[in-house]
Amino acid sequence: MSVLNTLLGVKVPIVQAPMAGVQLGALAAAISEAGGLGSLPCALLTPEAMAKEIELIRKHTKNPYNVNFFCHKPPEPDIATEAAWQQRLGTYYKEFGIDPATIPAGPGRAPFDDAFADALEPFKPPVVSFHFGLPSEALVKRVKGWGSKVLSSATTVEEAKWLEARGVDAIIAQGLEAGGHRGMFLTDDISTQVGTFALLPQVVAAVRVPVIATGGISTPEGVAAAFALGAAGVQCGTVFMLCPESTASAVHRAALKSEGAKHTALTNVFTGRPSRTIVNRVTRELGFMNAGAPAFPLATSSMAPLRAKAEAAGSGDFSPNWSGQNPSGCREWPAVDVLRTLVRGVPGR
Repeated sequence: MSVLNTLLGVKVPIVQAPMAGVQLGALAAAISEAGGLGSLPCALLTPEAMAKEIELIRKHTKNPYNVNFFCHKPPEPDIATEAAWQQRLGTYYKEFGIDPATIPAGPGRAPFDDAFADALEPFKPPVVSFHFGLPSEALVKRVKGWGSKVLSSATTVEEAKWLEARGVDAIIAQGLEAGGHRGMFLTDDISTQVGTFALLPQVVAAVRVPVIATGGISTPEGVAAAFALGAAGVQCGTVFMLCPESTASAVHRAALKSEGAKHTALTNVFTGRPSRTIVNRVTRELGFMNAGAPAFPLATSSMAPLRAKAEAAGSGDFSPNWSGQNPSGCREWPAVDVLRTLVRGVPGR
């Protein structure tokens, strides 16, 4: 039995990656009920919506589950940067008949704060995980005071050591192959980002807490390889996005099933922060990493109306179709069946 089974109280040491925008409580509940650790992403939720989804999870399973939050520091809006970015997007706005003056400003992603903590405390979730480091020491202490285990993502050895020094119970080693946002927080230099099986053994050697491998793991063979390199468990996300419990859009599902899914890249044009998505028109034309994009998460609002118009016409040209580099394990199966397939790679199973 993996140390992760004991730490998190799960039957199998597989974590379902929290995927904001493509899943809610249904997927988390299905994975937890099947013996893994289901995760609820809360970056796009209000505290009230979060509570509703946790209630749904608890209705469908008595097993442990994870509640995940971003913990970035919201930037001050920069009017000049925003105006220049909307000017850069101007030809697209004209194409879709969008008046930039009607686009509401918005944060795009909400970090963990006292309001979330107040709404979360009555549930005392078994596991709480974070992306982009950790919230304040006081908030971490509060979460641990409920008895919750705390996880967070590291993309470098330095980040892993930083997290261990601040009391996390386990570290998620996020390789470059992972879909969605990079969890990097001590640097914004993407040249420091390495693949899962390069990062994993370095992190395992550098820290004493259990390490969970993530990034490009979508088959039993990938699971087995992670354990062979010292992982206490694995976290998988993209592999679950075609499941019926996922809320991924029809456009996103089509992209994952297309030949285009073989082409992913890190881009900041959707949110302002490096994230891995399937390459599409807007990432090609704007450049994958564009220095003009507003700071995370402020870039979200300018792209949102373009995405809505394009998706209404069945196009994913302006959509952040998040995906890791290895969607080969994606199946349109119930989540429990995908999990059972992955479990074949766990030692002793």
